Amino acid sequence: MEFVPGPAVHRVLCADCGTPIVPNSANLCVACLRNTVDITEGIPKQSSVSFCRNCERFLSPPQSWTLARPESQELLAICLKRLKGLNKVRLTEAHFIWTEPHSKRLRVSLTIQKEVLTSTILEQIFEIEYLVQHGQCPDCTKLAAKNTWKALVQVRQKVSHKRTFLYLEQLILKHGTQKDTISVKEVRDGLDFFYSQRSHAIKMVEFLAGVVPVRSKGSEQLLSTDTHSGTANYKFTYSVEIVPICKDDLVCIPPKQARQLSNISPLTICTRVGNSFQLLDPATLQTCEISAQIYWRAPFASLATVTDLVEFTILDVEPSGAVRGKWVSADAQVAMSGAFKSHGSYSDQDAIMDHESSSVSTQIFHTRTHLGAILQPGDTALGYHLSNANFNSDDFSSLPSSRIPDIILVKKTYPNRRKKNKTRNWKLRSIAKEAGEEGETGAGRGVVGRMGGRDQKKVEEDYELFLRDLEEDPELRGTVNLYAAKDTKMRDATDGARKKGGQYGMDVDEMDTSNTTSVANADEQDAEDEADFPAVKLEELLEEFDGMMLEDSEGS
Repeated sequence: MEFVPGPAVHRVLCADCGTPIVPNSANLCVACLRNTVDITEGIPKQSSVSFCRNCERFLSPPQSWTLARPESQELLAICLKRLKGLNKVRLTEAHFIWTEPHSKRLRVSLTIQKEVLTSTILEQIFEIEYLVQHGQCPDCTKLAAKNTWKALVQVRQKVSHKRTFLYLEQLILKHGTQKDTISVKEVRDGLDFFYSQRSHAIKMVEFLAGVVPVRSKGSEQLLSTDTHSGTANYKFTYSVEIVPICKDDLVCIPPKQARQLSNISPLTICTRVGNSFQLLDPATLQTCEISAQIYWRAPFASLATVTDLVEFTILDVEPSGAVRGKWVSADAQVAMSGAFKSHGSYSDQDAIMDHESSSVSTQIFHTRTHLGAILQPGDTALGYHLSNANFNSDDFSSLPSSRIPDIILVKKTYPNRRKKNKTRNWKLRSIAKEAGEEGETGAGRGVVGRMGGRDQKKVEEDYELFLRDLEEDPELRGTVNLYAAKDTKMRDATDGARKKGGQYGMDVDEMDTSNTTSVANADEQDAEDEADFPAVKLEELLEEFDGMMLEDSEGS
């Protein structure tokens, strides 16, 4: 095999440094060529990017704001858009160089190529430093200003308590519906939600219609119009009214409507409220579901609410055999709580003087209840005392006396647990940051109860009843998010109540209550917790994170 030598490589000397090189059009080596020609000319080595601290978005030229994580492809694209002159070169590679997160600097390494002479392509790597400038995007600027909303959702419920809105606040937080809300304002009968876009308000109205029975109505107000372009600026208002019937309320259905609802007994109690509410006849366990559309055709109000509930002691329970789901029909003998106590805070002579109250308190009532599965002799239950009640309702007055029971039991209660001032191991979140601020979720009291004044005590009592309902009702507890709490104490809402007879109460001479107090404390210590108390388990609680700014509000 004959050796064939390769063609000879002709070399010339570099015109500047004299290094032998392959001949090219410039007769310069690569080092001298870089010193002579700068392909990065026209590309700035320093630039800036705008960052909004409130929404954590970057300005993407020319006017859009984009959410981008540090050292992400989105942020790299924003940085490259800020550079001028990249259209004259070929970009082959770009990546971030690590910097301290608090330095307010971004460093990007670029690799570019450019043809400097005929058939001569030069590649160069260089670094660009970006200064992160903090500011506000137009959306956050509108949020910071007042009265810049474009859509308003007015949520109202004509009831005497705030428990519905306390529960609604937790549903909103669980589903994250508050993220588009500019601000929340409390009014007398409900809440006002403000939005910067109409679509956000419509989304809130649709959410409310899915979780509570409501009826809504929209309106618009013309602010300005442009006759040349045919555009107009409107403000939109949506009125949402919640059905004024809540869980555990006593309801008297109009007779005509009761016959249409499977001929159910008119006297019922409300057992569940969702996008419709469910009514139950405790005597027959018959239920009916009433949607918002059916209710608003012929609306009716509740006879009594949970504030009218009376404590009763269960003397005997005998199941009657009827079972429907978790409800078990039973015949019960009950008496008013404390009817058979051997001691009291008043003397025996004072108790004998009130003949009417004495006869009622020691009377034994027979009733039929739907709580046969959970009631045992000796338990305490809450119910409505109808034999002494006087309701301003034509539908209730039209009922025959044979169809009106003396007692309607609603739910089981746990007084021994309430006597012991135990610490709650859970907490709730809130929409409002502080009592005077609006918007974000935070560690304040919440949107309900921020008006203060004379209704503040009433709101605190409603909040305590709402927390008790969450503790005693596992089904209700499953619809909200509970968070683990540390070093929190449960405080009853009536601790600060005055011991005298109210604002217009008569002043009386103080008597020696040391014996009574000692006996009461002894009973409180001897009383054991109910074995079936539905305590909040640890696996039901979510972990607390500092970034979530949870509300420490179970004791407020």
